[in-house]
Amino acid sequence: MYDDGYDHAAVERRWQDAWDDASAYRIPDDAEDPTYVLGMYPYPSGQLHMGHVRNYTITDAYARYRRMCGDEVLHPMGWDAFGLPAENAAKERDTNPRDWTFDCIDTMKGQMESMGFGYDWEREITTCTPEYYKWNQWLFTRFLEEGLAEQRDAEVNWCPTCETVLADEQVETEAELCWRCDTPVETRELEQWFLSITEYADELIDYIDELEGWPDSVRQMQRNWIGRQHGTTLQFDLSGDDAEYGAVEAFTTRVDTIFGATFFALAPDHPISEELVESDEAVHEFVHHEADPEGDEPNGVETDLTATNPITGEELPVFVADFVLSDVGTGALMGVPGHDHRDHAFAEKMGVDIVPVIAPEPGGGDDPEAPDVSEEAFTEDGVLVNSGEYDGLGSAEARERLTADLEGASHHTQYRLRDWGISRQRYWGTPIPIVHCPDCGAIPVPEEELPVELPEFINTTGNPLDAAEEWKHTSCPECGGDAVRETDTMDTFVDSSWYFLRYVSPDLDDAPFDLDRANDWMPVDQYVGGIEHAVMHLLYSRFVTKTLADHEGLEHREPFTNLLAQGMVQLEGEKMSKSKGNVVSPQAIVSEYGADTARLFMMQAAQPERDFDWSEQGVRSAYRFLSRFKELVEAYAADEIETTDEAGPIAGYVDGEIEAAVVVATEEYDELVFNTAVRGAQSLVGTLRQYRDYTAVHAETVERALSVAIRLLAPVAPHLCEELWETLGEDGFVVDATWPTAAADRETIEKRQRLVENTREDVRQIVDVAGIDDPERIDIVVTPAWKHKALNVAIDSDAPNVIGELMQHEEIKRHGQDAASYGQDLQETREALQRTLDPDTELAALESAAWLIEREFDAEVRVLAADDAPGEAAAKAEPSRPAIDIEE
Repeated sequence: MYDDGYDHAAVERRWQDAWDDASAYRIPDDAEDPTYVLGMYPYPSGQLHMGHVRNYTITDAYARYRRMCGDEVLHPMGWDAFGLPAENAAKERDTNPRDWTFDCIDTMKGQMESMGFGYDWEREITTCTPEYYKWNQWLFTRFLEEGLAEQRDAEVNWCPTCETVLADEQVETEAELCWRCDTPVETRELEQWFLSITEYADELIDYIDELEGWPDSVRQMQRNWIGRQHGTTLQFDLSGDDAEYGAVEAFTTRVDTIFGATFFALAPDHPISEELVESDEAVHEFVHHEADPEGDEPNGVETDLTATNPITGEELPVFVADFVLSDVGTGALMGVPGHDHRDHAFAEKMGVDIVPVIAPEPGGGDDPEAPDVSEEAFTEDGVLVNSGEYDGLGSAEARERLTADLEGASHHTQYRLRDWGISRQRYWGTPIPIVHCPDCGAIPVPEEELPVELPEFINTTGNPLDAAEEWKHTSCPECGGDAVRETDTMDTFVDSSWYFLRYVSPDLDDAPFDLDRANDWMPVDQYVGGIEHAVMHLLYSRFVTKTLADHEGLEHREPFTNLLAQGMVQLEGEKMSKSKGNVVSPQAIVSEYGADTARLFMMQAAQPERDFDWSEQGVRSAYRFLSRFKELVEAYAADEIETTDEAGPIAGYVDGEIEAAVVVATEEYDELVFNTAVRGAQSLVGTLRQYRDYTAVHAETVERALSVAIRLLAPVAPHLCEELWETLGEDGFVVDATWPTAAADRETIEKRQRLVENTREDVRQIVDVAGIDDPERIDIVVTPAWKHKALNVAIDSDAPNVIGELMQHEEIKRHGQDAASYGQDLQETREALQRTLDPDTELAALESAAWLIEREFDAEVRVLAADDAPGEAAAKAEPSRPAIDIEE
C-alpha cells in the first residue's frame, strides 16, 4: 500500500497481461448468437480524447456485465482509417498517409490497452487495408449490378489554386475561401458517383417507429433528414414585362391555404432565378452577395415578375428568396404568411399582405372566426374562411377537394433525402472500381481483379490519383483497349456503413462476411457513439443493411437494436478542444491515478447520455474510494478485522444492503445507467467500513458483501477488482465470475431505505431543534397496525368521503376519535397517498438499522412496536413515519 493510495500501475499491468495471456475476451467463431456490444470505431488521429474514453468505457462496462450474466459477448474494435486528415497530415510532413495512419493506430491501440478495454483484438479491422477495402469495392459493384449506383453531373466546391474539390466544411468564412490557401472557392459541375438511397426512403422512415431501443431525439433527427412530406404539386403561371415563363410547378403540404397566398418565391439557383441574374442587377447582387440559406432570418429580393394564383386569378409578386431551397420540393413555393411562420417573417420584412384563410374549429355550432395573424401565423389545421366556395370545409377535406379541382394539380410525396454522393477527389480512400473506356464506357473492374489497390502516394496540389500515371492507365476489362481508371475515391462513410458485419468474420478472404454467422450474430444488441453521428452514419448503415438483406441473403433489415448517444465531457461548461486549450489528457490521468479511477469517475459522474464537467476533485474522490476499498478487502483477508460467528441485527442490515446493491445495480446496468449502479455498490462498501469500525463483524456476512461489491464494481474498475477477487481467495477471473442475484424487489428496497434515512433525519432534526447535546436514549415507535389498514383502505377507496369508508372496518372504528382524526388527515392528502411497508417489515428494518443511530449519537436506541411503547408515543406514529422520543 502507498501512504496515499495504491500502486495502480503495477496492478493494471499485471491484470492486462493476465487477460492477454488467457485470451480472456476472445469470442469463438462457433458462439451461438452472442450479445453484440459495439462502440463506434474511432478515426486514428493519434491520441485518445476524453470522448473516446467515455464511449469505450460505457461499452466495456456493459460488455463485462453481460459476460458476468452468462452471455457470450462479441466486443470488437477497429479503425476508421481512411480520410482527409491523414492525407493533409502526410502532405504537411512530406510523408505518406499510410505510415501516418498506422503510427496513429499503434499509439491509440496502446492507449486503449492501458485503459483495460476488453476487446477481442483478434477481430480488429482497419479500413485502409486492401483486405478490407476490397469489400467496399465489391459492395459498389453489387450496387451497380442492382441499379443502385450511377454516375451523373453534380455541383461541387472547387479550389482553382489547389486544383481539387473541397468538402463543405473546407470552405471557410462568409467569403467562401479555401481552408488551405484562402483562394475564393468556385462552383463546378463534375461527374460524381451516387448510391440510390432514395429508393429506400419510405422503408427508412417507416421503420423508425420500430427502433424502440433508440433515443427519441435520434429517431426524430432521422425523420427530419429523410423529410418525407405528403402534399400537392400545382401550377403557377409566371410572367413579366419582357418574358412569359408559363407554368411553374410548386409543392405545398397546405393547399388548403391557397386563398391566403400573397407572394411567390424562387430559390436563388432556380432556372428562372439564374436567368434573372443575367438581366436584373438587384437579383444578381442578392444571389451572389446577400443570399444566406443558413441565416437566422429569411431574406430575398423582389423581381418584376408576377405569378397567377391558379384558384383566385390574383397576380402575386415574385421574389428570389434564400429560404427556398432547390433540393427541397421544386425550388419554388407559394408564400402564405398567415399560416406559416417563415413566410410570415418574410412578409413582414418585405411589406407583403398577410391574410388569414384558416380559422380554429369553432365550438357549439358557432361560425368560424378568422384569427388575428398580424403578429403570428396560425399554423394548425382548422376550417376555411375567406376562401370562396370552400368556406366552412375542414382543412383535410379542403386539401382533397382543391387538389381535385385545380387544373394540373396532383397529390405528391416529396423527400428532403437525396441520393448519397460517394465521390471524393482524394487519395486516402477506397478507389472506385471503375475503368473508363472510350468505346465501352464506364466498366466495373471484375470481382476477381479486386481489390484495386492504391498506388504510392504522390504529394501534389490536385488529386494524387490523377498524377499516378502508371496506375491510372490500364486496359478495358471488356474490349482490352486502352482505358483509364476512375480517380475518385469513396466517401469514408462507405467504410463505416457495414464495418459491424466484418467483425463477425474479419479474416474471411472470399466474401465480405460469413453470411450464416452474420445471420446468427446480428444485429448489434447495443451500439454506443456520439450524437454527431446520429444522422449520416446511422442512415447509411441502415441503407446498406437493407440492400444486403434484399440482394445478399442477410436476414436482418436493421443493424442496431439499441443505441446510446453518449454526452460530451466538458471542462467548466465548454466542450474540450485543442483550439480552446482546455483538453485533459486521458494518459495523464491514467499515469497519475490509474485507468480504473478514470473509468470510475466517468461512470459515476452522470448518466451516459448527459454532458458532464471533468472535475479533478471528482477524480481524486474516485481514487480515494478505490484505495479504501482495497484496504478494506486486504484487511479482511489478512484477519485484521475482528469477527464473530454471531449474526445479529447488524448483519441483517448488511444483508439488506447487499440485496439493495444487487437489485439496483442489476436494473441499472441493464439500462446502462452506470452512475446509479456504482453509487449502490459504493454505498455497500461504505456500510461495511462503518460496520468494521463499530463492532466485531459477522465474518460470513462481510465476506459475502465484499464478494458482491467486487463483482458489482468489476465492469467499471476491472483491474483493481481482479486484484481484490484474488485477495479474497476467489477462483478464476472476476470477469468470468457469476453476477450476483437477489430475490427482493426494488420498490420494497427503496421503501426500506427511505424509511431508515428519513428516521435518521427526523432524529437529527429533533436533537437540533430541541438543543439536546447528549441524548441518553432514543425510542423509535412503529405505527400501530390499524393505521396501516386505514392507509390501504384510503388508497383503495373510490368513496368521496374516506372517513365513512374507514368506519366500516371494526378494527379501525374502535379507535374512535383517533381513527376519525387520522381519517381526516388521509382525506386531505388522499391524492398523494402511497403504500408503505407493512408493520412487521417496518419494525424489522428499523431494528436492523438502529446501530447506525446508536453510532451517530452514542445513545441507547430502542425500536418498539406500537403495543410495546410506553405512554402515548404510538399515537404520534404513522406508516413509514415512526414516533420518536428522546431522553437526555
